[in-house]
Amino acid sequence: MADPYIILNELAQEFRPMPQGIEWFENLSTEEQSTTLRLLSHFCIQARATAEDGPESIRRAGLRATHTPAVLIARGRIDQQLGKIASLTPHDERLKSFRLLIAVLAVADGRRRERFCSGGCGHAWHRLAVDTSEASA
Repeated sequence: MADPYIILNELAQEFRPMPQGIEWFENLSTEEQSTTLRLLSHFCIQARATAEDGPESIRRAGLRATHTPAVLIARGRIDQQLGKIASLTPHDERLKSFRLLIAVLAVADGRRRERFCSGGCGHAWHRLAVDTSEASA
């Protein structure tokens, strides 16, 4: 399997198209999907996601405000809500959670890159080489 750390960051930075990311995610086992969602939640926290990132993330993910992950992100402390979103178990909710968490990471990390890393930084995930040939690997 391709390195999920790289794939997730490529998706968030739009180096890899979301349909390719969804295909990759759907080909993971249930356990690997859970691990991936928890990892994404952690990435979002590291990128300093805020509650204010919710509406833009919902829009980018293409979710309706009534979808469970969208409802959760709009409530309470963001770190707790990200964990709840990552823990959703029905298949269709997992897919919505994946799309939303990628969008949250994109919004939060985009802000972080703009504010703190625009002059260069030591974050390896901000220096990705674009190679989408192994998307299904």
